[in-house]
Amino acid sequence: MTMGAMIFLFVLLAVFVGLDVFMLVSLLAPGDERNQVIVWKASAFTLLATVGAKVLDVIECFVRAQPLTANPLIQLETTAILYFVALLFYRRKHGG
Repeated sequence: MTMGAMIFLFVLLAVFVGLDVFMLVSLLAPGDERNQVIVWKASAFTLLATVGAKVLDVIECFVRAQPLTANPLIQLETTAILYFVALLFYRRKHGG
């Protein structure tokens, strides 16, 4: 693997770790009612999207008669990215 690819993957890993930490901190941080509503809406949207994607994955594997194969790291990072985007959207919408 070339040095440029290794640096890119390391930076990508650092961004994903940062998103995971941000997600946990924003969920645990106390705040006023508006901030709690923003976090609640972002969390609910993220949960709905994650569960919906998982249901579609299960249906697809059932129809194709294949075993379920899921990479938990990819699921975690997808959830973190989705939560971050939803949180930014709801903060902008509700003035947080």
